[in-house]
Amino acid sequence: MDLNMSRLVPVAILAVTLLFSACSKENYIQRGDSLPVAYKKSMRLFQNGDYSDAVNGFETVFQLGRGTEYARNAQYYLAESHFNNENYLMAASEYERYSSLYPRSERREEVDFKEAYCYYKLSPRYRLDQKFTRRAIEKFNLFESRYPDSDRLQEIGNYVDQMREKLAHKMYNAADLYMRIDEYEAAAIYYGLTIDQYPETQWAEQALVDQINAYNTYAENSVRSKQEERYQKAIESYEKYLQLWPQGEHRSLADDYVDEARVALAQLNGDSPDSSNTAAATTTATN
Repeated sequence: MDLNMSRLVPVAILAVTLLFSACSKENYIQRGDSLPVAYKKSMRLFQNGDYSDAVNGFETVFQLGRGTEYARNAQYYLAESHFNNENYLMAASEYERYSSLYPRSERREEVDFKEAYCYYKLSPRYRLDQKFTRRAIEKFNLFESRYPDSDRLQEIGNYVDQMREKLAHKMYNAADLYMRIDEYEAAAIYYGLTIDQYPETQWAEQALVDQINAYNTYAENSVRSKQEERYQKAIESYEKYLQLWPQGEHRSLADDYVDEARVALAQLNGDSPDSSNTAAATTTATN
């Protein structure tokens, strides 16, 4: 390459760089841009998938165009930009602001759904804090009451079921933890909360069986004067189990646990435990 050509190469690169920079700047809002131009540039960023830059553009349009249709659309696409960027907490906040500012908008149903859905997406695995899970359920319930004829109700029902399973799992896991550290009364209470608060979930039946065992273990480790009362609670839990799941998956284990309670009670009362009577009592309770 001769000397003159070598000098031209850096100049050409600089020219291309400056041209690209100039074109790039044209995509962003500049001082002096009109509101329609600023909105158009922001929409172009959004459509190109440049959601972070679109956020900045739509925020500017919203601030400059308060009270105009441009501002209303900018607020919607501001929320959409955060949503598409998977920044769900900010998206939820912006959807909520849209609903507050434009309660009669034709987009209101969609916006309210997406606000709730953002919290659903923020819901973590069951061992972690479930504040977003509870918020999502609350928002979905509000949506159902506000839009009883919505086409989204079945979809929402599936989301709520998933989250309630998660909350039940967390409650059940807390009960199991109390059992492992020998806090039997607390375990029985938390098994009961799992049953009472989430009766439709897969954890409820298992929790009720484990509650029978928890009361048995609690009684075994209690002073003599408290044992009868606690074995009786085990039997009451078993009777509740028969009412809810007479043909339950864990029925045989529940039968074993209640037999333990009845034998222990018979011994406490000075009676001779009779296995045939125990079985008959179980059959009678079932009927």
